[in-house]
Amino acid sequence: MKTRKNQGFTLVEIMIVVVIIGLLAAMAIPAFQKVRANSREKTIENNIRQIGQAADQYFLEGGFSSVTVTDLIGADKYIKNPLKAVAGETYPTGITTGNSFSMSWNGASGTISKSWNF
Repeated sequence: MKTRKNQGFTLVEIMIVVVIIGLLAAMAIPAFQKVRANSREKTIENNIRQIGQAADQYFLEGGFSSVTVTDLIGADKYIKNPLKAVAGETYPTGITTGNSFSMSWNGASGTISKSWNF
């Protein structure tokens, strides 16, 4: 009886491995993109919340009726770190008591709007 030496993989085995890797990638990439989009949306919502809470505190402590967002952000101010735009959004520049500010941006599930009331 002759014994055959295995010297490598056959073409069929390699093709099966490539197909399996392709299927796994096809399932993983959309899930990764969805998680990334949700992360961006949550970051924007958190930035809006920080601006709103900082403005509320500014109004309560100083008795002011309006503020610019640049007055709220800085090392010795209410928001220590600068806000970073993660999806091309722009934040409001001025806030007045008795009003609300709102933002809209394009998210993964369409146009999203968030607001903060004073």
